[in-house]
Amino acid sequence: MIFTLVLKLLRDLRLALLVTASLLCLFQVFWAKIMERIIAQLAPFFYGMAGYSGIDVKQVEKVVFDGPGKLIRSIIGGETIDLNNAMDMFTIAYVHPLVQTIICIWAVGRAAGALAGEIDRGTMELLLSQPIGRGTLVLAHLIVDLITIPLICLSMWLGSYLGYFLVNPLTLKEYDNLPKMQKMDIELGIAGLKLKIKDPTTMAPAPEKMPPGEGRLALHPELLGKGLLATGGLVFAITGITMAISSTGRFRFRVLGYAVFLILIMFLVNVISQVWEPLMPLRPLTIFYYYQPQQMILGKGWSVNFSEWNHGETLFQIPCLLVLYSIGAIGYLVSWRIFDRRDIPAPI
Repeated sequence: MIFTLVLKLLRDLRLALLVTASLLCLFQVFWAKIMERIIAQLAPFFYGMAGYSGIDVKQVEKVVFDGPGKLIRSIIGGETIDLNNAMDMFTIAYVHPLVQTIICIWAVGRAAGALAGEIDRGTMELLLSQPIGRGTLVLAHLIVDLITIPLICLSMWLGSYLGYFLVNPLTLKEYDNLPKMQKMDIELGIAGLKLKIKDPTTMAPAPEKMPPGEGRLALHPELLGKGLLATGGLVFAITGITMAISSTGRFRFRVLGYAVFLILIMFLVNVISQVWEPLMPLRPLTIFYYYQPQQMILGKGWSVNFSEWNHGETLFQIPCLLVLYSIGAIGYLVSWRIFDRRDIPAPI
């Protein structure tokens, strides 16, 4: 019976799953083209301008991401991301706010309709009149997650590979028409001695030469699979939280409202706390604090250190995936416990 129920749930979700997977896949392709333009075209131009002006590249980044720009920097990965490295830029697609929004819409929408949605539509009594228990119904939704979450993650990976094939190998564009200072030789005469200063433009550094697809231009889409483990964990965690809320509710849209409000607050706290110190201790209380796909992909660790609670120093380390998947599992256990004991109101 549970096999039939799972098939029924998957059939109901097929259109939403197709749209979600397609949007995530297409965004990965779109981001690969954006990354190509930034790394291969815009960066050489602005860095060339900085070089001719005698300005350090790090100083340029400091000016760009100062003030309100810090918020943008925190959204795309923080100070640990090298914006002049193609692989670092490639990973931004996994933490982009649009990607996280699509993931949240899928997880909240699916889980909100899982229990409260059936009650709201008046179909729960009909469903439970079949030879299945309430715990079996919750288990069926868990099985649906175990099927759909990998499909969503694989769609993102597919989009990353498609984008990789479109832009690889990356080639830096050389600009021969960079603005230069007007040529002039300065000649000073003191007590019959002459000192000649050469044209400043001849002293500017030569543009960077780098083989296509090598060094900081190298892309490794196979490494993105590590980040997908975190993406799946985030989807599962949000689904579990929403399932727990859904098990207590009667109306789908009311459950949607509560879940969206909670997830939105956690997202904003996680982002704003990175640039506003008073909120920093609240960051580990959000699920987005444990969503660290960039660190996993770039080999910078799989754990969080709770330095926000210890004045910037490591307090203790916990694996990010353990927290994300544990939250999802606890959410399902809570939803099963509540739903198994509650009264199902008659349809109005």
